[in-house]
Amino acid sequence: MAQSLFLITPIIPVRSSLQAQRADSKGIEIPRQWYNLIADLPVKPPPPLHPKTFKPATTADLSPLFPDELIKQEATNDRFVDIPEEVIDVYRLWRPTPLIRAKRLEKLLDTPARIYYKYEGVSPAGSHKPNTAVPQVWYNAQQGVKNVVTETGAGQWGSSLAFACSLFGLNCEVWQVRASYDQKPYRKLMMQTWGAKVHPSPSSITEAGRSILDKDPSTPGSLGIAISEAVEVAATNADTKYCLGSVLNHVLLHQTVIGEECIKQMEAIGETPDVIIGCTGGGSNFAGLAFPFIREKFNGKINPVIRAVEPTACPSLTKGVYAYDYGDTAGLTPLMKMHTLGHDFVPDPIHAGGLRYHGMAPLISHVYELGYMEAISIPQKECFEGAIQFARSEGLIPAPEPTHAIAATIREALRCRETGESKVILMAMCGHGHFDLPAYEKYLQGGLVDLSFSEEQMQASLANIPRPVS
Repeated sequence: MAQSLFLITPIIPVRSSLQAQRADSKGIEIPRQWYNLIADLPVKPPPPLHPKTFKPATTADLSPLFPDELIKQEATNDRFVDIPEEVIDVYRLWRPTPLIRAKRLEKLLDTPARIYYKYEGVSPAGSHKPNTAVPQVWYNAQQGVKNVVTETGAGQWGSSLAFACSLFGLNCEVWQVRASYDQKPYRKLMMQTWGAKVHPSPSSITEAGRSILDKDPSTPGSLGIAISEAVEVAATNADTKYCLGSVLNHVLLHQTVIGEECIKQMEAIGETPDVIIGCTGGGSNFAGLAFPFIREKFNGKINPVIRAVEPTACPSLTKGVYAYDYGDTAGLTPLMKMHTLGHDFVPDPIHAGGLRYHGMAPLISHVYELGYMEAISIPQKECFEGAIQFARSEGLIPAPEPTHAIAATIREALRCRETGESKVILMAMCGHGHFDLPAYEKYLQGGLVDLSFSEEQMQASLANIPRPVS
């Protein structure tokens, strides 16, 4: 009963003059289909390439890592993909998620802008990640797979996969980036509570991990390194498949339940977004909210500015190059055309561990190249300053990752205060920060610093990317 009451909490009315206007999650149905933006793009994205031959990757190339249905979804040009009923049944545990107007933040900023956030922190794992973890595990279970492996940065993805595996009876093994493994012990315990086995990455278990440790025993690790370890285990064990929490097309596809719900929720309250903002690391949370709205933009129904926000310490969109690169450090994954800092790039250990990835999702990179979105980067001190303002006005403590979206939203709202524009700002609030309080403690005690981005390190890393095409 308590869960149902939470999910039907009404959205705060849009305008005080419309006293009877309100909308709630009870009137919004969970989407029955995922949306595939590729179907509507005038220029299709470049294909992934085999890491050795540099030829387009085939189903046979991907089958050691993924079940058949996910490989089909990765390459499909269908506009919509039906969501299995068994997946929808699990989604009902937390979906639809609330769309909330941040009236108290508006008041604090003294802005005429109207700020809304789509809040994914109500899921069992506390973030948007179960939206894809559940279908990925279900498709693996349908194919008879017993073991899945993955990497995780902040731990939200690892937690989500462990949760999904506990529902469908699969074994789950997770390599967590060392910096986050040390910073966020409760995420590790969360994964273990749901039955997962968790290793700090780099580890001595894999050849990839041992190689990295030989070069730098004190490395903070990276998502690229952790991916190498998980992929190595999956590729060398016939009874094991690999799951990825971001970057790939099928992952972004699953996350579009966020945007599809949000379109209906905004229509119910008579609002149209002028600016859509989301944080980006690999890109799944941003794509999940933005891609359905890009479709509506293509259809001429709306015309919002769509803005990705990344950390200045790991700015793949704003500083990286658009090129084919490996998705992991060891070069085991297919080559993907994406904005990249180079697969050898190891970002400084910022507290937004989920945004410490050297590359951006190929589909987001492609959309960015086509000019349908823009990107900015923001340092972590400004992000935590915004998070404190948000927490002390709206009550929710955000994860470090969406603090980037909050900081960008505050910037936009303050611009509206200067111009007098009453823009509608829609923000992706992808998860809560209940397990990130040590980062808040560091900020509140004055110990949080803006970590650097090394142009020299990036150039050295880019020198090692493959050159399959001119």
